[in-house]
Amino acid sequence: MKKAELIISTITLPLDYLTLVFAATTAYWIRYLTSVQEIRPIIFNLAFRDYFIWTLLIAVIWLIFFAIAGLYVIGGSRSLMTETSKVFLACSTGMLAVILGLFFTRELFSSRFIVLATWFLTISFVSFERLVVRLIQRRLYRRGVGVHKVAIIGDDITGKSVIDELQLKPNLGYQILKTINRINDQTLDELEQLKEELDEIIHINTDASRQDILKLVDFANDNHIGFKYMADLLGARLINLQIEAIAGVPIVEIKKTPLDGWGRILKRIFDFVISLILVVLLSPILFLTAIAIKIDSKGSVLFKYQRVGQKGEPFSFIKFRSMKAGTHELRYDKEFQQTYQNLRAGSPMIKIKEDPRITVVGKFIRRWSIDELPQLFSVLNGNMSLVGPRPHEVEEVNNYAKHHRRVFTIKPGITGLAQISGRSDLDFEEEIRLDTFYIENWSLKLDLSILARTPWAVVKRRQSV
Repeated sequence: MKKAELIISTITLPLDYLTLVFAATTAYWIRYLTSVQEIRPIIFNLAFRDYFIWTLLIAVIWLIFFAIAGLYVIGGSRSLMTETSKVFLACSTGMLAVILGLFFTRELFSSRFIVLATWFLTISFVSFERLVVRLIQRRLYRRGVGVHKVAIIGDDITGKSVIDELQLKPNLGYQILKTINRINDQTLDELEQLKEELDEIIHINTDASRQDILKLVDFANDNHIGFKYMADLLGARLINLQIEAIAGVPIVEIKKTPLDGWGRILKRIFDFVISLILVVLLSPILFLTAIAIKIDSKGSVLFKYQRVGQKGEPFSFIKFRSMKAGTHELRYDKEFQQTYQNLRAGSPMIKIKEDPRITVVGKFIRRWSIDELPQLFSVLNGNMSLVGPRPHEVEEVNNYAKHHRRVFTIKPGITGLAQISGRSDLDFEEEIRLDTFYIENWSLKLDLSILARTPWAVVKRRQSV
């Protein structure tokens, strides 16, 4: 999901809300114009303050109808006529709800003019507002901002029609980097050369075998590239699908996670608010821990190094220092591992038994996971999430099998499904399985459940130190 799409989709919701309020307010002032009163005198009493308060509340409810109508679906192209019809449907449904409400609360006011004017103005104003947003987005597309860079596989009539459509209409937001006639031994090599630039693969070759297509899906997943295909090409039911039409051809996109689109926005807002609250509430503990570390041993209070995050990109990972300064690299020393026993031999992960590098304070803050608290600042700056797969070190990731890299689909988390299910005692393959389940089945309810269970997971004494 392109950042420009997320930004535009994010601002669309408050813009819709303000437009609805403006339309309802305009209808009120039109009714009170002298010229209108001369035609039909006002026979009801409704103070603007009361009307405006009701408008603010009702507009929130209308946004729910907008969401149900599909006006906040992120990604995919939608014609202006389709979007306008959805606006008409949502506004009409919202107004029907208002009319039903007025039927049961007639004492509010009985101006049919304001009701009808509001209905007409909301449709007109919201349609115009969304047209302006669409024009801005298309202008950005022409400048290359937010454009999806794609490779198209398929040389039949259908494939050529899709290619022509995308080339003739840059306002759809696609830039074709590569066209490939057929899947063969060189296909993945060609795509490999483009993977740093490539956003999506669109497959429209009806003659390709299921095995060849699944190879493309695996390649897309491994490299965090979107994958779209012509409807019914895979001949299987899959979850998290989104369908759009290009040149009249139904193109299906396989969504890797519900966190694509509005889920990602909602999770980011949730992360920022909750982590900010936690930083404030836990600030005394943060302060006292910093003092204890400084008194206990030489070195900085924080330990900062590289771990691997979303899309396999390294980021600066911070913790309270729990080891003697300058001893971190010993974990990769074979002799050191043999002497103190790597508890996860054969796994990409390294866990040292009775680690002599840990300080007195370090042992305590590790036991209660206090050393993890500075990661709240990583959540605030957007490098991490409160809940997600645990980020691992670059050297560990270098030993990952291909299916392990699925965890890079989303941002890493301070806690996660794997952490509350067994913490450091969990088998690595089981950890990957749980993280994959979380990625494919994310919901805000699941995040809340994991966060609620995290304190108990911390309190429980781990089998290994």
